Amino acid sequence: VVRRRLLQRYEHQPFISCLAGFYSCRWKRYQREKIEPGKCCCNRECMFFPLLVAAFCFSLVFLYTWGEGKNDYNGFDWYNYGNLGFWFLWSLVILIAAAVSFAYISLLLVLAVCLLAEGQQLYLHWSHKIGTFIVLGFSIASLFALSILWRDHRKTVRLSFQITAPYLHIGAIAIMVLLSWPVALHAIRADKKVIQVIIVGPYLAILLFLFLIPLGMYSPCIRETGTLGPKPALIGHRGAPMLAPENTEMSFLKTIEHGGDGLETDVTISYDGVPFLMHDHTLRRTTNIQEVYPNDTDQAAALFSWDTLQKLNAGTWFLKNKPFSWMSSLSKADQNQAMNQSIYKLSSFLRLADSHNKLVIFDLYRPPEKHPYRNLWIRRILDVILKEAKIKPHLVLWLNNNVRSFVQSVAPGFQHTMGKKAPIEDLLKNNIVKLNLVYTEMSSEDIRKYAEANITTNFYVVNEPWLFSLAWCSGAHSVTTNAVHLLKDLRQPLFLMTPQQYNIMWILTDLTSALLISLIFAL
Repeated sequence: VVRRRLLQRYEHQPFISCLAGFYSCRWKRYQREKIEPGKCCCNRECMFFPLLVAAFCFSLVFLYTWGEGKNDYNGFDWYNYGNLGFWFLWSLVILIAAAVSFAYISLLLVLAVCLLAEGQQLYLHWSHKIGTFIVLGFSIASLFALSILWRDHRKTVRLSFQITAPYLHIGAIAIMVLLSWPVALHAIRADKKVIQVIIVGPYLAILLFLFLIPLGMYSPCIRETGTLGPKPALIGHRGAPMLAPENTEMSFLKTIEHGGDGLETDVTISYDGVPFLMHDHTLRRTTNIQEVYPNDTDQAAALFSWDTLQKLNAGTWFLKNKPFSWMSSLSKADQNQAMNQSIYKLSSFLRLADSHNKLVIFDLYRPPEKHPYRNLWIRRILDVILKEAKIKPHLVLWLNNNVRSFVQSVAPGFQHTMGKKAPIEDLLKNNIVKLNLVYTEMSSEDIRKYAEANITTNFYVVNEPWLFSLAWCSGAHSVTTNAVHLLKDLRQPLFLMTPQQYNIMWILTDLTSALLISLIFAL
């Protein structure tokens, strides 16, 4: 008897041994220091459990936040390129890190809940403790950095809730059903009513909140049959930059090939007065200037002559850097074509659009100081449009707000477009027929209000199917996108359902979960 008391007792139970092996790294045998469910385990090890829950919550929030930001990954990588000087898919690395962190913490939390349900004390291995602190610190730091450096991303997340909220609700209810087992086990076996209230009270409060939250939920994709408007037109952002080097002839041809309704680009004027297509201030990212003119890599693109610009290759960088995380592989013919792309002239771009009857919209960059066309840039652009390219005027969505009245007088056929929201009276006074807005300003109410005044809306840059679906349900007339080849195949918005279908879905979810939870507590 004395010997049995001196020796610690071990029981070889495969299930508990497996749980403890993963959680505590005790694989050979598990020392059972058992507590009855419902009794407090206020030792230092058990107090680490709330930290594990916190790491799970923060990692889940960050994974969702970053995952829904996939629409802007290219912009994020481009921002880092401008600051670091080299191209790398940082967005993809962060997504993988967030997913791995969440999966790791989720596994530890499931193991902990199972051990508690079995009445076992928690002994988290020191390596898992370090891992938990790393995940918690990484998630909090990343969320803080996003809130400071990328404030518009919060608007993206809020928009995503209009699409995902009905399904997040079902997921939250499912988690509550799974948690009912350990909650019921500890509550029923608790020796004091106060302990039972502390365990069950918060659980039931959260459950009731989840049951009722659909009453205040809004999604433009939950609508009556027959009220959905036409599919938004697709305008290729710098062409089709997932399929070809941006702002090149190949890129615009790809957009046309995949049925795009319009073409978007950026216009700069060379030192000798030739308008050409270039988004960046310099030529470093999208040409081989480092090989041809290594001493001029940081010089403004507008300070080069057209003869000099023609000597640069505008396609090899695309094959080398692969600017989008989920780019499809190119055929051998497309690779050869991409490698031979050069900087594209505005006049050639306009003729291409005119020949295929495509809308065009472009940002105009004013030349830097001491540039010969510093004060003549608008006139030069108009000369190319009206006299050289001779594109049909109604195909031009004129966006630049400088000397708009002058532009309207010499080119009355242009569709004048404003890049920001304004009172309807002011828009009509300036003959504005379209708004070109960043997608984070999307509002179905504003779209409807402008449409009643015959002012259409275009949102940029919309790449993800869920965001395009939201624009469609909200009544947008067109979107500027990098993914014409993907969005063209969308026959109806994702997550589209009638109010009756949604009511049935959430009521059945609530009733089924309530029945399961009641059975678990009763048994």
